[in-house]
Amino acid sequence: MPMLYGAMNFPIRPVLEELEAISELGFDYLELTMDAPQAHYRMIHQQKEELLRALDRHKMGLICHLPTFVSTADLTRSLRETSLNEVLESLEVAADLRPLKVVLHPSHIGGLSIFVMDQARQYALKSLGAIVEKADSLGLCLCIENMFPRSRWLVDPEDFVEIFERFPTLKLTLDTGHAHIKGRGGRKTLDFIERFRDRIGHIHANDNLGNEDSHLPIGTGTIDFQGIIRALKGIGYDGTVTLEVFSRDRDYLRISRDKFTAMVASL
Repeated sequence: MPMLYGAMNFPIRPVLEELEAISELGFDYLELTMDAPQAHYRMIHQQKEELLRALDRHKMGLICHLPTFVSTADLTRSLRETSLNEVLESLEVAADLRPLKVVLHPSHIGGLSIFVMDQARQYALKSLGAIVEKADSLGLCLCIENMFPRSRWLVDPEDFVEIFERFPTLKLTLDTGHAHIKGRGGRKTLDFIERFRDRIGHIHANDNLGNEDSHLPIGTGTIDFQGIIRALKGIGYDGTVTLEVFSRDRDYLRISRDKFTAMVASL
């Protein structure tokens, strides 16, 4: 089965308009980022039938990306609980859309949390447990994303060992950009692939120069995509790849997909 390629909506813009634009670029699916103001779960719920009809009309699949800008590891209980509720409610709405899978962007650990890292990680782990339990109860395939260094949690491959042992249904969203930041010359990305060959459920493909999460088009940074694709083919990965390229000119999304697919074909 060939890989499927998708792109993300920009949640500042209306979801249905974003879907049309991504469809015109020839992508296989929309990765729906469920963030305010235009893609909050309440707005998605209101547009559910129209969204499903549009996906069917364009013969596109759907992946849901749970809210990014929440704080499920926050030291303040009320903020932490509110953030967790946002994610759980988003899961409920996502289930109604019958997505291929659901992506979880783990909460950033910052502020005063850096002085009590053990406590913050315990909060993060407890929230993760509730999210996994909810996803399992809804029959959703949950894929947790590896993070960039300043997130201070779930950054390196060894950070995921306990997580995957504790939550056997949980899969990995391998983000090439995140793994490349201070990534030991690309070795970190290959470590993820080699160590978790049976747990990789989704890919976020984007480029950078190794120092920040800049979401550049494929080929404009320093990531060795040929090496990554060779490693993915070596473990038999043939799943979903979202081109997480952020540019005002969406031609770069199409160009990035074409470069990625050409490398897949050449290898």
